[in-house]
Amino acid sequence: MKFMKLGSRPDTFYTADAVRSVSSDVSSDLVVQVKGSRYMLHKFPLLSKCLRLQRICSEAPETLQHQILQLPDFPGGIDAFELCAKFCYGITITLSAYNLVAARCAAEYLQMTEDVEKGNLVCKLEVFFNSCILHGWRDSIVTLQSTKAFPLWSEDLRITSRCIEAISLKVSTHPSKVSLSHSQSRRVRDEISCNGKESQLQKPMTKGWWAEDIAELGIDLYWRTMIAIKSDGKMPSNLIGEALQIYASRWLPYISRKVKANKEAAASDSDSDSASEVTSKSRLLLESIVSLLPTEKGSATCSFLLKLLKAAIILNVSSSSRMELARRVALQVEEARVSDLLIPSLSNSSTTLYDVDIVLTILEQFMSQRQSPPTSPPRSKLVSERRRRRSRSAENIDFKLQESRRSSSASHSSKLKVAKLVDGYLQEIARDKNLPLSKFIAVAETIPNFSRLVHDDIYRAIDIYLKAHHDLNKSDRKKLCRVLDCRKLSVEACIHAAQNEKLPLRVVVQVLFFEQARAATTGGKVTELPGNIKAVLAAHNIDPSKPPGPLSTTTSIPADDQWSISGLKSPKSRLSTLRMKLAEDDDLDENEMNTDVMGRPSKFKGFCALPTVPKKMFNPCRILRNQDAMLFYWNFFVLYLCFELNRISLLQRGINSEDDKNDERNKICMGWQFTWI
Repeated sequence: MKFMKLGSRPDTFYTADAVRSVSSDVSSDLVVQVKGSRYMLHKFPLLSKCLRLQRICSEAPETLQHQILQLPDFPGGIDAFELCAKFCYGITITLSAYNLVAARCAAEYLQMTEDVEKGNLVCKLEVFFNSCILHGWRDSIVTLQSTKAFPLWSEDLRITSRCIEAISLKVSTHPSKVSLSHSQSRRVRDEISCNGKESQLQKPMTKGWWAEDIAELGIDLYWRTMIAIKSDGKMPSNLIGEALQIYASRWLPYISRKVKANKEAAASDSDSDSASEVTSKSRLLLESIVSLLPTEKGSATCSFLLKLLKAAIILNVSSSSRMELARRVALQVEEARVSDLLIPSLSNSSTTLYDVDIVLTILEQFMSQRQSPPTSPPRSKLVSERRRRRSRSAENIDFKLQESRRSSSASHSSKLKVAKLVDGYLQEIARDKNLPLSKFIAVAETIPNFSRLVHDDIYRAIDIYLKAHHDLNKSDRKKLCRVLDCRKLSVEACIHAAQNEKLPLRVVVQVLFFEQARAATTGGKVTELPGNIKAVLAAHNIDPSKPPGPLSTTTSIPADDQWSISGLKSPKSRLSTLRMKLAEDDDLDENEMNTDVMGRPSKFKGFCALPTVPKKMFNPCRILRNQDAMLFYWNFFVLYLCFELNRISLLQRGINSEDDKNDERNKICMGWQFTWI
């Protein structure tokens, strides 16, 4: 820190009976009252340097007693006045960045300029300010902080603006070329190698060396300083975002605890004003930070933006600031974590634990911003373009094609990440007993179906929701399961879903069918599926030779929500599972029999419907005990289909005698048995 000493005489000021005086052989003839304090001084040293005191004394009537001067609005208080008085007496004073602003305002008030005497205090302070304070990094920040006590005087004297300009200029300069304080210099230069050259590994660390220091400023001065830094255009946007994050972490920590304490304090009339004042200051601070965010994508981390959004909801900031934060989060929501999206709901009209509406807004904006361009231009257009400009524009077309594919690939990758994020988020909010089914489905449907390569996570979320909401009726459970694609479930998920008594019956039937179709080709027991079965699978765009990927482990699930397969191999498996399914099947109406899980018309349901047979021949309670029983059920089902197809073929061929029919059936059965073995 720089300092300056003026004067050579020792300090002779003393206090007697609450009056400050200076020891002298000459009796005092002037009384000055400043902020309730009295000073017994002499006219000659003060009036010879202070033009304002000269005018006041000349206007006051002359008296034989002490002349009294009132200075009620003196800037800087008694400390600044005593500093100026000691300068007039020639007593040694020390000036630094801590008291410079107060001394400068006091000297301006007393009009201690060059017009009164050469080498007066104003001139000396200006020289020290311009040559020393503004050249030092820490001195500039301390001086700028001290202007907060004298905002009007500092603006008129251009102290604030000159400090901000000096700080902005130093921010864009390498720290080795900035005059730092001893402690600051040691901290920054530790990151620089001994030979004076910055190492490649330490180079990124020193770029934001200024962020922590200017974080000490108040929000009004900080806002003006950051505006000056941004207007310079030399600072990268990511460093601006890091500086804002440092400032927010210092001034907005534990914002939810503060608001809760303020609400409790607001219950009493004595503390209600102070609590509302703290909230309003925090709200102003947050809105100022949002206005300083750079427009470039990636300038601030998604986690930081979501923390600001949480604070904005807690502090009830303006809707424009919240929507701006939501828009910025949507640009990079693929970087978020599930815990970042768990924003508490503080609305009086909502009983849910988390604010699902703001997450829906973020996801909708994400999907609207990430509309993927086509992976390749139309073939006819591309061919004609090449024919017309083959010699000139072939390279340009290839470049545009590569850029289009790269952009589409990045967008698709982002959607895959967001799909995993949304499924993890659904697993967390599904435990909320007050969460409406409509909001759960709305969040799940914001992501397109192709973005979920595996539906294990969404199935886990559905299972958690069904456990937390026992009062869901059959219709609501069907609506809930429409977002589930049974073809994308892993083996483990299929086994769990087959015994999940909370799922609708047709979901279980679909799970069994697709799992058995996949097991028939991957398990090695069947060399090839019958043609009619393969036709049905092909009609639904299913490749049974490609099993879905492994179970996702992106989120942690409590022990009570994890899937247990041990019960499948245990002889004590619950027999009530399929009994409930059959009871539901009896209640299915005709319209629902012709729709699949996704609510679309399907011929597959009619194909899978089994004929009415005695229950002794087909006991469903034994089907789900183990995989061997499920395989037996599949064999029986396929054999029945073969007999039906044979009957149709016999009618078409015109075979009427019973003996011929039996011979044909035996041939088909024997052929199918050899194929199965």
